[in-house]
Amino acid sequence: MNRSLVVIFTAIVLDAVGIGLIFPILPSLLRNVTHAEDVAPYIGTMTALYAVMQFIFAPVLGALSDRLGRRPVLLISLAGAAVNYVFLAFAPNLWMLLIGRAIAGLTSANISVATAYITDISSEDARARRFGLFNAMFGMGFIIGPVLGGALGDYWLRLPFIAAAALNAGNLLLAFLMLPESRTPSREKIDLSALNPLRPLRWVVSVKSVLPIVFTFFIFSATGEAYGTCWALWGSDTFQWNGLWIGLSLGAFGVCQTLAQALLPGPAVRLLGERAAILVGVAGTCIALIVMAFATESWVIFAIMPVFALGGIGVPALQSLATRQVDESRQGQFQGVLASAVSLASIIAPLVFSSFYFVVREQWPGAIWLSVVVVYAIGIPLVLGLRLAKPVADPTA
Repeated sequence: MNRSLVVIFTAIVLDAVGIGLIFPILPSLLRNVTHAEDVAPYIGTMTALYAVMQFIFAPVLGALSDRLGRRPVLLISLAGAAVNYVFLAFAPNLWMLLIGRAIAGLTSANISVATAYITDISSEDARARRFGLFNAMFGMGFIIGPVLGGALGDYWLRLPFIAAAALNAGNLLLAFLMLPESRTPSREKIDLSALNPLRPLRWVVSVKSVLPIVFTFFIFSATGEAYGTCWALWGSDTFQWNGLWIGLSLGAFGVCQTLAQALLPGPAVRLLGERAAILVGVAGTCIALIVMAFATESWVIFAIMPVFALGGIGVPALQSLATRQVDESRQGQFQGVLASAVSLASIIAPLVFSSFYFVVREQWPGAIWLSVVVVYAIGIPLVLGLRLAKPVADPTA
Protein backbone atom coordinates (compact mmCIF):
# COMPACT_ATOMS: atom_id res chain seq x y z
CA MET A 1 0.00 0.00 0.00
CA ASN A 2 1.46 3.39 -0.99
CA ARG A 3 1.85 6.22 1.48
CA SER A 4 -0.98 8.28 -0.03
CA LEU A 5 -3.47 5.52 0.72
CA VAL A 6 -2.11 5.21 4.28
CA VAL A 7 -2.83 8.90 4.88
CA ILE A 8 -6.29 8.73 3.28
CA PHE A 9 -7.32 5.60 5.16
CA THR A 10 -6.07 7.13 8.41
CA ALA A 11 -8.29 10.15 7.76
CA ILE A 12 -11.27 7.85 7.18
CA VAL A 13 -10.63 5.96 10.42
CA LEU A 14 -10.47 9.27 12.31
CA ASP A 15 -13.72 10.49 10.73
CA ALA A 16 -15.45 7.35 11.97
CA VAL A 17 -13.77 7.62 15.38
CA GLY A 18 -15.16 11.16 15.63
CA ILE A 19 -18.67 9.91 14.88
CA GLY A 20 -18.54 7.08 17.43
CA LEU A 21 -16.45 8.83 20.08
CA ILE A 22 -19.30 10.93 21.39
CA PHE A 23 -21.98 8.21 21.68
CA PRO A 24 -20.99 6.78 25.10
CA ILE A 25 -20.40 10.17 26.76
CA LEU A 26 -23.15 12.26 25.18
CA PRO A 27 -25.92 11.58 27.75
CA SER A 28 -23.69 12.46 30.70
CA LEU A 29 -22.21 15.46 28.91
CA LEU A 30 -25.62 16.89 28.08
CA ARG A 31 -26.90 16.34 31.61
CA ASN A 32 -23.83 18.18 32.82
CA VAL A 33 -24.39 21.26 30.64
CA THR A 34 -28.22 21.38 30.55
CA HIS A 35 -28.94 20.17 34.11
CA ALA A 36 -31.85 18.20 32.64
CA GLU A 37 -32.50 14.59 33.59
CA ASP A 38 -34.02 13.50 30.27
CA VAL A 39 -31.67 14.51 27.47
CA ALA A 40 -33.04 12.29 24.68
CA PRO A 41 -34.36 15.28 22.64
CA TYR A 42 -30.96 16.98 22.86
CA ILE A 43 -29.21 13.82 21.65
CA GLY A 44 -31.54 13.56 18.66
CA THR A 45 -30.94 17.21 17.81
CA MET A 46 -27.13 16.87 17.97
CA THR A 47 -27.13 13.67 15.91
CA ALA A 48 -29.40 15.18 13.27
CA LEU A 49 -27.36 18.40 13.17
CA TYR A 50 -24.19 16.40 12.46
CA ALA A 51 -25.97 14.58 9.61
CA VAL A 52 -27.39 17.82 8.17
CA MET A 53 -23.92 19.34 7.93
CA GLN A 54 -22.56 16.22 6.22
CA PHE A 55 -25.52 16.22 3.84
CA ILE A 56 -24.98 19.87 2.86
CA PHE A 57 -21.21 20.04 2.75
CA ALA A 58 -20.15 16.70 1.24
CA PRO A 59 -20.95 17.93 -2.31
CA VAL A 60 -19.51 21.37 -1.49
CA LEU A 61 -16.15 19.97 -0.36
CA GLY A 62 -16.12 17.57 -3.31
CA ALA A 63 -16.69 20.42 -5.78
CA LEU A 64 -14.08 22.59 -4.08
CA SER A 65 -11.56 19.76 -4.34
CA ASP A 66 -12.22 19.61 -8.10
CA ARG A 67 -11.49 23.32 -8.34
CA LEU A 68 -8.69 23.75 -5.78
CA GLY A 69 -7.20 20.24 -5.62
CA ARG A 70 -7.74 17.38 -3.12
CA ARG A 71 -4.75 18.13 -0.90
CA PRO A 72 -5.65 21.68 0.27
CA VAL A 73 -9.28 20.76 1.00
CA LEU A 74 -8.21 17.69 3.01
CA LEU A 75 -5.60 19.68 4.94
CA ILE A 76 -8.08 22.44 5.79
CA SER A 77 -10.71 19.92 6.92
CA LEU A 78 -8.22 18.04 9.12
CA ALA A 79 -7.02 21.30 10.67
CA GLY A 80 -10.62 22.35 11.24
CA ALA A 81 -11.41 19.01 12.92
CA ALA A 82 -8.44 19.29 15.30
CA VAL A 83 -9.34 22.84 16.32
CA ASN A 84 -13.01 21.95 16.66
CA TYR A 85 -12.38 19.04 19.03
CA VAL A 86 -10.41 21.39 21.29
CA PHE A 87 -13.39 23.76 21.13
CA LEU A 88 -15.76 20.93 22.13
CA ALA A 89 -13.49 19.93 25.02
CA PHE A 90 -14.02 23.30 26.68
CA ALA A 91 -17.50 24.31 25.45
CA PRO A 92 -19.36 25.37 28.63
CA ASN A 93 -22.97 25.32 27.45
CA LEU A 94 -25.43 23.67 25.07
CA TRP A 95 -25.37 26.17 22.22
CA MET A 96 -21.58 25.99 21.99
CA LEU A 97 -21.77 22.17 21.94
CA LEU A 98 -24.28 22.41 19.09
CA ILE A 99 -21.97 24.72 17.14
CA GLY A 100 -19.05 22.36 17.74
CA ARG A 101 -21.02 19.31 16.63
CA ALA A 102 -22.15 21.15 13.50
CA ILE A 103 -18.54 21.99 12.63
CA ALA A 104 -17.60 18.35 13.28
CA GLY A 105 -20.21 17.29 10.72
CA LEU A 106 -18.82 19.81 8.24
CA THR A 107 -15.23 18.62 8.59
CA SER A 108 -16.24 14.94 8.42
CA ALA A 109 -17.83 15.68 5.03
CA ASN A 110 -14.27 15.32 3.69
CA ILE A 111 -15.18 11.67 3.06
CA SER A 112 -16.31 12.80 -0.40
CA VAL A 113 -12.85 14.27 -1.00
CA ALA A 114 -11.14 11.10 0.25
CA THR A 115 -13.31 9.04 -2.12
CA ALA A 116 -12.33 11.27 -5.03
CA TYR A 117 -8.64 11.00 -4.07
CA ILE A 118 -8.80 7.19 -4.13
CA THR A 119 -10.46 7.35 -7.56
CA ASP A 120 -7.70 9.67 -8.81
CA ILE A 121 -4.83 7.38 -7.83
CA SER A 122 -6.42 3.99 -8.57
CA SER A 123 -6.78 2.09 -11.81
CA GLU A 124 -10.22 0.73 -12.60
CA ASP A 125 -9.07 -2.79 -11.68
CA ALA A 126 -7.88 -1.64 -8.23
CA ARG A 127 -10.82 0.57 -7.29
CA ALA A 128 -13.17 -2.15 -6.03
CA ARG A 129 -10.51 -3.58 -3.70
CA ARG A 130 -9.50 -0.15 -2.44
CA PHE A 131 -13.08 0.94 -1.83
CA GLY A 132 -13.56 -2.32 0.09
CA LEU A 133 -10.63 -1.27 2.28
CA PHE A 134 -12.23 2.19 2.53
CA ASN A 135 -15.39 0.64 4.06
CA ALA A 136 -13.31 -1.57 6.33
CA MET A 137 -11.38 1.45 7.62
CA PHE A 138 -14.64 3.26 8.37
CA GLY A 139 -15.90 0.20 10.24
CA MET A 140 -12.66 0.00 12.22
CA GLY A 141 -12.98 3.64 13.26
CA PHE A 142 -16.55 3.12 14.34
CA ILE A 143 -15.41 0.25 16.56
CA ILE A 144 -12.54 2.24 18.08
CA GLY A 145 -14.54 5.43 18.63
CA PRO A 146 -17.15 4.22 21.15
CA VAL A 147 -14.64 2.14 23.13
CA LEU A 148 -12.17 5.04 23.31
CA GLY A 149 -14.89 7.54 24.15
CA GLY A 150 -16.35 5.35 26.88
CA ALA A 151 -13.01 4.52 28.52
CA LEU A 152 -11.65 8.08 28.47
CA GLY A 153 -15.00 9.63 29.38
CA ASP A 154 -15.08 7.77 32.68
CA TYR A 155 -11.95 9.71 33.71
CA TRP A 156 -13.18 13.09 32.42
CA LEU A 157 -16.17 13.78 30.19
CA ARG A 158 -14.15 16.10 27.94
CA LEU A 159 -11.08 13.87 27.63
CA PRO A 160 -12.32 12.02 24.50
CA PHE A 161 -12.40 15.34 22.64
CA ILE A 162 -8.81 16.07 23.63
CA ALA A 163 -7.81 12.63 22.33
CA ALA A 164 -9.65 13.25 19.05
CA ALA A 165 -7.95 16.64 18.66
CA ALA A 166 -4.53 15.03 19.15
CA LEU A 167 -5.29 12.25 16.65
CA ASN A 168 -6.50 14.71 14.01
CA ALA A 169 -3.49 16.96 14.59
CA GLY A 170 -1.22 13.96 14.05
CA ASN A 171 -3.05 13.07 10.86
CA LEU A 172 -2.79 16.69 9.69
CA LEU A 173 0.99 16.58 10.16
CA LEU A 174 1.16 13.22 8.37
CA ALA A 175 -0.88 14.54 5.43
CA PHE A 176 1.12 17.77 5.24
CA LEU A 177 4.40 15.86 5.04
CA MET A 178 3.41 12.82 2.98
CA LEU A 179 0.28 13.49 0.90
CA PRO A 180 0.89 14.68 -2.67
CA GLU A 181 -1.78 16.29 -4.82
CA SER A 182 -3.63 13.67 -6.89
CA ARG A 183 -4.96 15.85 -9.70
CA THR A 184 -4.38 19.12 -11.50
CA PRO A 185 -6.85 21.69 -10.16
CA SER A 186 -9.49 22.82 -12.65
CA ARG A 187 -9.55 26.38 -13.93
CA GLU A 188 -13.30 26.23 -14.54
CA LYS A 189 -15.71 28.07 -12.27
CA ILE A 190 -17.69 26.03 -9.78
CA ASP A 191 -21.26 25.30 -10.90
CA LEU A 192 -23.23 26.47 -7.87
CA SER A 193 -26.28 24.41 -8.86
CA ALA A 194 -24.19 21.26 -8.46
CA LEU A 195 -23.80 22.07 -4.76
CA ASN A 196 -27.54 21.64 -4.13
CA PRO A 197 -27.87 18.41 -2.06
CA LEU A 198 -31.54 18.03 -3.08
CA ARG A 199 -30.78 18.05 -6.81
CA PRO A 200 -30.51 14.24 -7.23
CA LEU A 201 -33.94 13.73 -5.62
CA ARG A 202 -35.71 15.48 -8.50
CA TRP A 203 -35.15 12.39 -10.61
CA VAL A 204 -37.31 10.29 -8.27
CA VAL A 205 -40.36 12.33 -9.20
CA SER A 206 -39.88 11.63 -12.90
CA VAL A 207 -38.98 7.91 -12.60
CA LYS A 208 -41.57 6.42 -10.23
CA SER A 209 -40.36 2.84 -10.79
CA VAL A 210 -37.37 3.53 -8.52
CA LEU A 211 -39.48 4.80 -5.60
CA PRO A 212 -39.76 1.39 -3.84
CA ILE A 213 -35.99 0.85 -3.64
CA VAL A 214 -35.41 4.48 -2.58
CA PHE A 215 -37.94 4.13 0.23
CA THR A 216 -36.40 0.79 1.19
CA PHE A 217 -32.97 2.38 1.49
CA PHE A 218 -34.49 5.21 3.52
CA ILE A 219 -36.13 2.77 5.94
CA PHE A 220 -33.05 0.58 6.39
CA SER A 221 -30.87 3.63 6.94
CA ALA A 222 -33.36 5.08 9.43
CA THR A 223 -33.30 1.92 11.56
CA GLY A 224 -29.51 2.16 11.83
CA GLU A 225 -29.77 5.64 13.34
CA ALA A 226 -31.60 4.28 16.40
CA TYR A 227 -28.42 2.68 17.76
CA GLY A 228 -26.30 5.82 17.76
CA THR A 229 -29.15 7.90 19.13
CA CYS A 230 -30.56 5.68 21.89
CA TRP A 231 -28.04 2.93 22.74
CA ALA A 232 -26.13 4.89 25.39
CA LEU A 233 -29.31 6.21 27.03
CA TRP A 234 -30.91 2.77 27.06
CA GLY A 235 -27.77 1.06 28.44
CA SER A 236 -27.50 3.61 31.22
CA ASP A 237 -31.20 3.53 32.11
CA THR A 238 -31.66 -0.26 31.86
CA PHE A 239 -28.35 -1.68 33.13
CA GLN A 240 -26.71 1.37 34.76
CA TRP A 241 -23.78 1.01 32.37
CA ASN A 242 -20.99 3.53 32.71
CA GLY A 243 -19.17 5.01 29.72
CA LEU A 244 -16.76 2.08 29.43
CA TRP A 245 -19.50 -0.55 29.24
CA ILE A 246 -21.49 1.52 26.76
CA GLY A 247 -18.35 1.80 24.63
CA LEU A 248 -17.57 -1.91 24.91
CA SER A 249 -21.12 -2.89 23.94
CA LEU A 250 -21.07 -0.57 20.90
CA GLY A 251 -17.60 -1.85 20.02
CA ALA A 252 -18.81 -5.46 20.19
CA PHE A 253 -21.74 -4.52 17.98
CA GLY A 254 -19.38 -2.88 15.49
CA VAL A 255 -16.99 -5.86 15.43
CA CYS A 256 -19.80 -8.34 14.76
CA GLN A 257 -21.35 -6.15 12.07
CA THR A 258 -17.99 -5.58 10.35
CA LEU A 259 -17.12 -9.29 10.34
CA ALA A 260 -20.57 -10.23 9.10
CA GLN A 261 -20.45 -7.69 6.26
CA ALA A 262 -16.96 -8.83 5.29
CA LEU A 263 -17.61 -12.58 5.34
CA LEU A 264 -21.29 -13.43 4.96
CA PRO A 265 -23.00 -11.46 2.13
CA GLY A 266 -21.30 -13.28 -0.77
CA PRO A 267 -22.10 -16.83 0.43
CA ALA A 268 -25.57 -15.76 1.61
CA VAL A 269 -26.51 -14.27 -1.77
CA ARG A 270 -25.15 -17.31 -3.65
CA LEU A 271 -27.10 -19.68 -1.39
CA LEU A 272 -30.33 -17.74 -0.87
CA GLY A 273 -30.50 -15.05 -3.52
CA GLU A 274 -30.50 -11.33 -2.86
CA ARG A 275 -34.08 -10.90 -1.70
CA ALA A 276 -33.99 -13.85 0.71
CA ALA A 277 -30.62 -12.69 2.08
CA ILE A 278 -32.14 -9.28 2.84
CA LEU A 279 -35.07 -10.90 4.64
CA VAL A 280 -32.79 -13.21 6.65
CA GLY A 281 -30.77 -10.17 7.69
CA VAL A 282 -33.93 -8.35 8.76
CA ALA A 283 -35.13 -11.42 10.68
CA GLY A 284 -31.84 -11.76 12.58
CA THR A 285 -31.83 -8.08 13.50
CA CYS A 286 -35.47 -8.11 14.61
CA ILE A 287 -34.98 -11.20 16.81
CA ALA A 288 -32.04 -9.50 18.50
CA LEU A 289 -34.01 -6.26 18.96
CA ILE A 290 -36.94 -8.08 20.55
CA VAL A 291 -34.57 -9.83 22.98
CA MET A 292 -32.98 -6.45 23.80
CA ALA A 293 -36.38 -4.91 24.45
CA PHE A 294 -37.17 -7.45 27.17
CA ALA A 295 -33.65 -8.07 28.54
CA THR A 296 -33.07 -7.50 32.25
CA GLU A 297 -29.45 -8.75 32.46
CA SER A 298 -26.64 -7.03 30.58
CA TRP A 299 -24.84 -10.26 29.62
CA VAL A 300 -27.78 -11.11 27.36
CA ILE A 301 -26.88 -8.18 25.08
CA PHE A 302 -23.39 -9.52 24.46
CA ALA A 303 -24.74 -13.07 24.02
CA ILE A 304 -27.07 -12.08 21.17
CA MET A 305 -24.43 -10.18 19.20
CA PRO A 306 -23.89 -13.12 16.77
CA VAL A 307 -27.64 -13.07 15.99
CA PHE A 308 -27.50 -9.29 15.61
CA ALA A 309 -24.62 -9.78 13.17
CA LEU A 310 -26.93 -11.58 10.74
CA GLY A 311 -28.31 -8.14 9.97
CA GLY A 312 -24.94 -7.40 8.38
CA ILE A 313 -25.85 -9.46 5.31
CA GLY A 314 -28.97 -7.40 4.60
CA VAL A 315 -27.55 -4.07 3.43
CA PRO A 316 -24.91 -5.46 1.00
CA ALA A 317 -27.59 -7.72 -0.51
CA LEU A 318 -29.91 -4.71 -0.80
CA GLN A 319 -27.14 -2.72 -2.50
CA SER A 320 -26.67 -5.54 -4.99
CA LEU A 321 -30.40 -5.81 -5.65
CA ALA A 322 -30.62 -2.02 -6.05
CA THR A 323 -28.37 -2.14 -9.12
CA ARG A 324 -31.06 -4.20 -10.89
CA GLN A 325 -33.72 -1.53 -10.57
CA VAL A 326 -32.39 0.67 -13.41
CA ASP A 327 -30.40 0.09 -16.60
CA GLU A 328 -26.67 0.78 -16.91
CA SER A 329 -27.15 4.24 -18.40
CA ARG A 330 -28.83 5.42 -15.18
CA GLN A 331 -26.60 3.81 -12.56
CA GLY A 332 -24.61 6.91 -11.60
CA GLN A 333 -27.68 9.08 -11.21
CA PHE A 334 -29.48 6.31 -9.30
CA GLN A 335 -26.64 5.88 -6.80
CA GLY A 336 -26.73 9.62 -6.16
CA VAL A 337 -30.42 9.38 -5.31
CA LEU A 338 -29.79 6.47 -2.91
CA ALA A 339 -27.00 8.43 -1.21
CA SER A 340 -29.38 11.35 -0.73
CA ALA A 341 -32.02 9.03 0.76
CA VAL A 342 -29.45 7.70 3.26
CA SER A 343 -28.48 11.25 4.22
CA LEU A 344 -32.09 12.31 4.73
CA ALA A 345 -32.67 9.29 6.97
CA SER A 346 -29.66 10.35 9.04
CA ILE A 347 -31.32 13.73 9.58
CA ILE A 348 -34.90 12.68 10.30
CA ALA A 349 -34.54 9.36 12.17
CA PRO A 350 -32.51 10.62 15.18
CA LEU A 351 -35.19 13.23 15.92
CA VAL A 352 -37.98 10.64 15.69
CA PHE A 353 -36.27 7.94 17.76
CA SER A 354 -35.08 10.36 20.45
CA SER A 355 -38.59 11.81 20.77
CA PHE A 356 -40.08 8.32 21.12
CA TYR A 357 -37.47 7.39 23.72
CA PHE A 358 -38.43 10.51 25.67
CA VAL A 359 -42.01 9.17 25.81
CA VAL A 360 -41.24 5.56 26.86
CA ARG A 361 -38.14 6.05 29.00
CA GLU A 362 -39.81 6.10 32.42
CA GLN A 363 -42.14 3.13 31.82
CA TRP A 364 -40.09 0.89 29.51
CA PRO A 365 -36.81 2.02 27.91
CA GLY A 366 -36.57 -1.21 25.89
CA ALA A 367 -39.66 -0.24 23.91
CA ILE A 368 -37.39 1.83 21.68
CA TRP A 369 -36.12 -1.40 20.09
CA LEU A 370 -39.64 -2.59 19.35
CA SER A 371 -40.21 0.68 17.47
CA VAL A 372 -37.23 -0.23 15.26
CA VAL A 373 -38.83 -3.63 14.57
CA VAL A 374 -42.00 -1.82 13.48
CA VAL A 375 -40.00 0.34 11.06
CA TYR A 376 -38.37 -2.78 9.61
CA ALA A 377 -41.82 -4.34 9.16
CA ILE A 378 -42.82 -1.38 6.97
CA GLY A 379 -39.89 -2.18 4.68
CA ILE A 380 -40.65 -5.89 4.17
CA PRO A 381 -43.47 -5.43 1.58
CA LEU A 382 -41.18 -3.05 -0.30
CA VAL A 383 -38.42 -5.68 -0.42
CA LEU A 384 -40.90 -8.31 -1.64
CA GLY A 385 -41.97 -5.98 -4.46
CA LEU A 386 -38.49 -5.24 -5.83
CA ARG A 387 -37.69 -6.55 -9.31
CA LEU A 388 -35.05 -9.27 -9.58
CA ALA A 389 -34.10 -8.76 -13.24
CA LYS A 390 -32.48 -5.70 -14.79
CA PRO A 391 -34.82 -3.52 -16.85
CA VAL A 392 -34.30 -3.20 -20.58
CA ALA A 393 -32.23 -0.11 -21.41
CA ASP A 394 -34.22 2.86 -22.64
CA PRO A 395 -33.04 3.51 -26.21
CA THR A 396 -34.00 7.19 -25.87
CA ALA A 397 -31.95 7.72 -22.67
